Amino acid sequence: MKRAPCLHEGVLRKTYDEHSDLFMRNKEVIMVKAVVGANWGDEGKGKITDTLAEKADIVVRFQGGANAGHTIVNNYGKFALHTLPSGVFYGHTTSIIGNGVALNIPILVDEIKSITDRDVPKPKILVSDRCQIVMPYHILFDQYEEERLGGKSFGSTKSGIAPFYSDKYAKIGLQVSELFDEDVLKEKLERVCETKNVLLEHLYHKPALDAEELFATMQQYREMIAPYVCDVSSYLEQAIKDGKTVLLEGQLGTLKDPDHGIYPMVTSSSTLAAYGAIGAGIPPYEIKQIITVCKAYSSAVGAGAFVSEIFGDEADELRRRGGDGGEFGATTGRPRRMGWFDCVASKYGCRLQGTTDVAFTVLDVLGYLDEIPVCVGYEVDGQVTTDFPVTCKLQKAKPVLKNLPGWKCEIRGIKKYEELPENCRKYVEFIEEQIGYPITMVSNGPGREDIIYRESPLNK
Repeated sequence: MKRAPCLHEGVLRKTYDEHSDLFMRNKEVIMVKAVVGANWGDEGKGKITDTLAEKADIVVRFQGGANAGHTIVNNYGKFALHTLPSGVFYGHTTSIIGNGVALNIPILVDEIKSITDRDVPKPKILVSDRCQIVMPYHILFDQYEEERLGGKSFGSTKSGIAPFYSDKYAKIGLQVSELFDEDVLKEKLERVCETKNVLLEHLYHKPALDAEELFATMQQYREMIAPYVCDVSSYLEQAIKDGKTVLLEGQLGTLKDPDHGIYPMVTSSSTLAAYGAIGAGIPPYEIKQIITVCKAYSSAVGAGAFVSEIFGDEADELRRRGGDGGEFGATTGRPRRMGWFDCVASKYGCRLQGTTDVAFTVLDVLGYLDEIPVCVGYEVDGQVTTDFPVTCKLQKAKPVLKNLPGWKCEIRGIKKYEELPENCRKYVEFIEEQIGYPITMVSNGPGREDIIYRESPLNK
């Protein structure tokens, strides 16, 4: 039996088909876009979001907390953002902290001050009233647990993220809206302290929490966050009806997703574009484009499987040359683990994200190499696979490498894809063929202007 067509289906299908190419058709498209990471995080999402925000009305952070950061270089200088969306440097954008974010209120307020102190105009910021708060004890419990685990720790940034999400799903978290109801707030803090103090006394052997002290702290938090609180879901519904362009900004990447990543060495909220609808409070069908960011090589902060990882002098050289000023965590300052581009992990990461377009970053960094190794498969128990395996098999995987010729020259400043050196273009096209998703943006430097827009044959 045939399904009856939706009244507007023909119009919507036509609109989607006409505008599915991201940048190359010279058509202004009003839609919701998501910018997410393909791998372990640190792919350069901040720069891509900052670039795309020039033509966006609203930029939304939809998950994660201040445990990771985005490094941005623009006309104001170099910035490491941890909670603020990467659109805050444009005066025309509204920056939103969605309900899916782990909100550390003092860090957000300090971050706003840190950019305005450097002559950035104060951005327009909205915070969801359903957003939940990273409490001071979440950070303590994160530190205590890493200390207790010792050599078996998860490599946490100790920002309170895992305890925060644990409380959220145990239904003892605190929403921003609850800061404005003192009776509810007091009762909830007393109840939480009873539970937490048992763990503090008997598991961690640490000082107990005081509900009255926490209440006083929450009163301070209320004053700090009050100017920004909004019913974000309702705001976005109206914005979409009004034809506004919305950019959803994710944290970390596919391989840090708690369901589909390298569990248990993952983060505590979904890093997938699909979660953007939940973490922002919009219908899933509104997300029309998913720009997945891949580095031209690999890097990671924290523990967990990393098949294409390199070590010693080879890693030190790539780390020193990488990014803008080297490969170090934007939040922790920790040296990133380095590796060659991983086609297996990236193909998997793009698939899980629902990628429509790939942004390929820091390509300029590789110009010093005579040959560039690329991981094209994994050897697991004597068998070669191009499918990303579950964690227990991933631990045994060895990289299958293919060496591609380098281009041995500087490519910064080049604006057209066809003007890149031949071997550089061949590298991009080889990666594209391996992962099976169109590379439509190539970043060849740290600045906003260092972007080459490309027509991919996969989009034809």
